[in-house]
Amino acid sequence: MQTLKLYSTIICLFITFIGFSQSEKDQKIISDAETARQDLQKTDSGLEHFFDNASGYVIFPNVGEGAFIVGGASGNGVVYENGAAVGMASLKKIDVGLQAGGQEITEIIFFETEDALNEFKQGVYKFSAEASAIAVKKGAAKNANYNDGVAVFTKPKKGLMADLSVGGQKFKYKPFE
Repeated sequence: MQTLKLYSTIICLFITFIGFSQSEKDQKIISDAETARQDLQKTDSGLEHFFDNASGYVIFPNVGEGAFIVGGASGNGVVYENGAAVGMASLKKIDVGLQAGGQEITEIIFFETEDALNEFKQGVYKFSAEASAIAVKKGAAKNANYNDGVAVFTKPKKGLMADLSVGGQKFKYKPFE
């Protein structure tokens, strides 16, 4: 009986630790996303129109990419609906082609309509090879438009990558409980 009580206590502590660790990780990502939003808006004030009018958006503050012929990327982000954080998201990418290097970027995806946002929140959202992102720089957002209810912006943070490849991005969404 004493052994069972000890195991139960250890399991409860482990679950609590995992919960706190995940929460701390999420809080760091949320903080990084807010910092990234401010940085993006300073770089291109035209993004304000997207932030104000989108049904929702997801900010991936730190996406790591690396490649030599075969490439991949991964990142975690925060999903916002009507300006409020509603959950977390993950991004995975794999591609093949003429590419080499490594870099860290910030990526933001705006959803024009509630339907586009809900499709993302269903957790099976993918970007095909045809999807393109707009590089964030002064004035770039002014002439940007949604494509199929989605607008994607990226800003390199560090590193260098040459890329002429075909692939896609896959996303997962987890709402806050």
